[in-house]
Amino acid sequence: MTDRTAPSPVPTVRQVVDALDARYPRSWAESWDRVGLVLGEFEHAVSRVLCVVDCVPETVDQALAAGADLIVAHHPLLLKPVSSIAPDTFKGRIVHRLIRAEVALYTAHTNADVANPGVSDALAARLGLTGLRPLAPAEGAAAGEGRGAGRIGELAEPLTLAALAALAAERLPATAAGVRAAGDPERTIRTVAVCGGAGDSFLADAARAGVDAYLCADLRHHPAGEHLANDGPALLDAAHWATERPWLDDVAAWLRSRFPVDVVVSDLDTDPWTVHSASAQKETHS
Repeated sequence: MTDRTAPSPVPTVRQVVDALDARYPRSWAESWDRVGLVLGEFEHAVSRVLCVVDCVPETVDQALAAGADLIVAHHPLLLKPVSSIAPDTFKGRIVHRLIRAEVALYTAHTNADVANPGVSDALAARLGLTGLRPLAPAEGAAAGEGRGAGRIGELAEPLTLAALAALAAERLPATAAGVRAAGDPERTIRTVAVCGGAGDSFLADAARAGVDAYLCADLRHHPAGEHLANDGPALLDAAHWATERPWLDDVAAWLRSRFPVDVVVSDLDTDPWTVHSASAQKETHS
């Protein structure tokens, strides 16, 4: 086994983890979440970092090919309790590969969602939104720090819903799912709420905020339909991965500013939906 102890000024896993924990404190995460260092030796050197949304076999391949010493992921690998990490299980294979390759794994999830700046700030920036404020502000002193879930902002100029959907599809990373919208295509949109990742739990917040449109991922049929029936904001639904991928650029830039490390951002689309086929409209004849 090679000596991976870090010579100065190359940082150790512990130093990078401490810095990430300070930027995204674990105490900010939801009680059900699992964030922080998942695996890795604290004193190993970190010369290269790979930032990913999902730690899956394909991004592990990418990390090993790139010679990464640390993966910074958004989604937890071990969110739910497991009784085994045997190498014949999906997550076990990932854990064993990373340990054998001496690659550490760190996760910032809901603690990064509510940070300022956080996941939704990066998403809002892709749409050029300004005057950002939280969609669901954190409670207490945290509210004064601008923390909270989602963001609300203003478009540079008003757009129709159809034009906003086209803009989102252009500005967000491309996926097979693309961007779909619900509401009057000609509705004028000035204020937009966004939430990186699954966002239908904040539909009521978007309605109370009085925004013109709300963009997130994983909107479900019945909640979306009831929201529109109650005259809520227009809806835009994008792929989960696409709404969170912009945050990786922010994390990478911040890591480069703090440490003399090479940081690679993964553009590997880990969205599970890989094919989108729209049926042609049938003509009707009288």
